[in-house]
Amino acid sequence: MTQSRTHNCNELRLSDAGKKVTLVGWFENIRKVSKNLGFLILRDFYGTTQVVIETEEMMAIIDGINKESTISVTGEVRERSSKNTELATGEIEVVPESIEILSKCRYNALPFEINQSKDADENTRLKYRYLDLRNPAVKSKIVLRSKIVAELRQKMNELGFMEITTPILTCSSPEGARDYLVPARNHPGKFYALPQAPQQFKQILMASGFDRYFQIAPCFRDEDARADRSPGEFYQLDMEMAFATQEDVFAVIEEVLPPVFEKYGVYTNASRAPFVRIPYLEAMDKYGSDKPDLRIDLVLQDATEVMADCGFGPFEGNVVKAIVVDEFTATRKVIDKICADVEIATANKAYWFKLDENGELVGGISKFLQDRKDAVVSALGLKPGDFVGLTAGKLLAAQKTAGVYRKLLGAASEKHMKQNAYEFCWIVDFPMYEIGEESGELEFCHNPFSMPQGGMDALCSQEPLSILAYQYDLVCNGVELSSGAIRNHDPEIMIKAFELVGLGEEDVKAKFPAMYNAFCYGAPPHGGIAPGVDRMIMLICGEESIREIIPFPMNKNAMDIMMGAPAAVEQKQLDDVHIAIVMPEE
Repeated sequence: MTQSRTHNCNELRLSDAGKKVTLVGWFENIRKVSKNLGFLILRDFYGTTQVVIETEEMMAIIDGINKESTISVTGEVRERSSKNTELATGEIEVVPESIEILSKCRYNALPFEINQSKDADENTRLKYRYLDLRNPAVKSKIVLRSKIVAELRQKMNELGFMEITTPILTCSSPEGARDYLVPARNHPGKFYALPQAPQQFKQILMASGFDRYFQIAPCFRDEDARADRSPGEFYQLDMEMAFATQEDVFAVIEEVLPPVFEKYGVYTNASRAPFVRIPYLEAMDKYGSDKPDLRIDLVLQDATEVMADCGFGPFEGNVVKAIVVDEFTATRKVIDKICADVEIATANKAYWFKLDENGELVGGISKFLQDRKDAVVSALGLKPGDFVGLTAGKLLAAQKTAGVYRKLLGAASEKHMKQNAYEFCWIVDFPMYEIGEESGELEFCHNPFSMPQGGMDALCSQEPLSILAYQYDLVCNGVELSSGAIRNHDPEIMIKAFELVGLGEEDVKAKFPAMYNAFCYGAPPHGGIAPGVDRMIMLICGEESIREIIPFPMNKNAMDIMMGAPAAVEQKQLDDVHIAIVMPEE
């Protein structure tokens, strides 16, 4: 027995016929046949059961309430004359002797039909999320999320990792995104920050003598929303290992994730250890992306030399990248749509031509290539029927544009995209430094706490842009699940690494005092990673939007329209924390 019910709405079977039972749940719907006959669907968390109304007295009770009211039904289980084999409880029905109204729905009309809530406008769904979550198709994603998180915990525990929670109120730290700041009431003019990640705390744990740490960590970043990124807060499987190499970290992830993806995923196959390792520069050159979708077997080729001086303006003085697709039978309309989508995604144009069955160059920019047909065919290894997509620009722009083009061409060609699979890979050997797009100056490429390959010698003797880091990304089906690194645990190497971006020893001590001082007492080599839980579950569920697998997500404008956040607060609350609001001029 569970609370006031004897069974849940997915539990009764033909073997229960003749039993007196009590069910509770939501009044989902009723199909009336006459004034004293109707078939009511009762729904709870677990499923549905049919209740047969056979008296005017019972019909009067139901007529007096709206759908989605909660009720308690006590009655006898009997075999259904018309069975529903698609329903777990489809062989039985309950004939009520009493119906009690537990809570009335006070609205005659719902904002959407519960079982069709996914068809409603997203903001309407989020405003009435408590109704949206009653939809079994929506609820199932949240149930699955709970199971996946529990399994991740179990696997990490089995591998000897200890779950340790780290502070939510901490100091502001340069993690690459905007902080959420919290004013400190007892310290006027000073602020806590919500952690963008437990980065410093987990490294300090390693310096404290803990060997293997993990947590399902809440992280807070003031970022704009995307399909694969929720604004405000998200969760990650945060882990760190002492006395660990890059391969040690990889081995843990390669053991933990594939079984979870295969067990719960919409696809039944997942990469086995070891995952493919692809150096960053190779990934950009071969796939046009540092998060390549390896389900697609297409690769980029360099066509700069063979396209030089062909008379096509966009190619002049630029790098040209080509993607060759054999047996590509798409119509001109489809090709034009793909090219338009590339331009929307990258702000750069995409070009094309074909080698037809007669061995002639046709379509797209083919007229510019007729005088060098043999050279083009030879350089790109073309066969009759091949389609060639082309991009042009400075090296990085040409690569990134080709990367988007490759992904769209792969999705449009079943032959070149593996189905029913999760393809993992590691992107390794990231540059330690880059020239900032906005500053034009040397900056850290990824995590400033990464160990440079070659250590102090590399920092002292190599050109900064040539230095590689023990930095890696985990990618699955073209989605970046996480960045990670072997950390810089040596204070002297740390200071030198920061000096190259214009920050001295005093700056390091001021920005990271606890971690710097902890390392001065002897720290182990250590490394870790933190795959995004929300993104993993989005992939496992096969959803396009990350908001579908979060219980109470914000909308695209980082607003919780169900709770009304963000919201204004009273002046007294502002006074307590010494805050004055200065609105921007319109």
